[in-house]
Amino acid sequence: MPTNSSSPHLPFGENKNAEWYGKDIISVKQFKREDLEYIFGVAHEMRGMVERVGTFDLLKGKILANLFYEPSTRTSSSFTAAMERLGGSVIPINEVKYSSVTKGETLTDTVRTLECYADVIVLRHPETGSAAIAAKAMRKPLINAGDGAGEHPTQALLDAFTIREELKHFDNLTVTMLGDLKYGRTVHSLARLLSLFDVKLNYVSPDILKMPKEVMDEVKEKGISQNEFSSLDKVLPETDVLYVTRVQKERFENADEYEKVKGAYVIDPAIMQAAKQKMIVMHPLPRVTEISMDFDDDPRAAYFRQMEYGLYVRMALLAMVLGKA
Repeated sequence: MPTNSSSPHLPFGENKNAEWYGKDIISVKQFKREDLEYIFGVAHEMRGMVERVGTFDLLKGKILANLFYEPSTRTSSSFTAAMERLGGSVIPINEVKYSSVTKGETLTDTVRTLECYADVIVLRHPETGSAAIAAKAMRKPLINAGDGAGEHPTQALLDAFTIREELKHFDNLTVTMLGDLKYGRTVHSLARLLSLFDVKLNYVSPDILKMPKEVMDEVKEKGISQNEFSSLDKVLPETDVLYVTRVQKERFENADEYEKVKGAYVIDPAIMQAAKQKMIVMHPLPRVTEISMDFDDDPRAAYFRQMEYGLYVRMALLAMVLGKA
């Protein structure tokens, strides 16, 4: 990792010629395996800095605009905390319905206005492809924080970083994704990202919530083993990473269909007796009933540690696109 630091106390410094300076983070498709190693290396350094000193002035004078067209607690707070840990400032825009959008302003006009005030924009939007459209209209970097049922690249990066920090490697792992695989953009992005490694992917879901064919086709092109199941029983004993997703009521147009599948799978201590002792259970949160709170004290329950890892990954990405990593 570059160490051309302008400060004797920080392993980072101005690096405006770096590959990621000024770049958008739109899709996991833009990452190669060596990119991930670099990002995770920076994130690991960020973790050490936070543990040692809490906050530092790497991005002092920089401003982030958090533009969220959908409700968000974790992602919005995570980016805010990441920017403030790095010494920067945040313009929080979490209630877009009260903004000029209600007057008919387009997304492109909104982001072009905000980049006049900020150095980087983080965008959450309900329409698939919106992040790419917004980024094309901008001069400054944009980070996609989720676009409809499309992608959530920073979530996938923090998920992969969690696996690396917890299990120390990717190759030869069996990753089982459980729940809403149709609308869950986190699993779409993570499956694509993990296809850079030698992993085995299992998909467990109700028939109406299966992993989209286009995602499976992309992963298949990388030569990755994929299998679909309706029950967790067969695959749990071999699973190294169990990635649980919430069945998202807000993605269903038909309430009856949601009621049929909302409680299809529940992870609790009894079910987890069949799992390995050295494995992890992940969840992007929020959860509803799909993971019992009785399982929270199990060492394999990694979902709250996962949230903390997300802070370090987002710190790394902000530093990278602003030329400070």
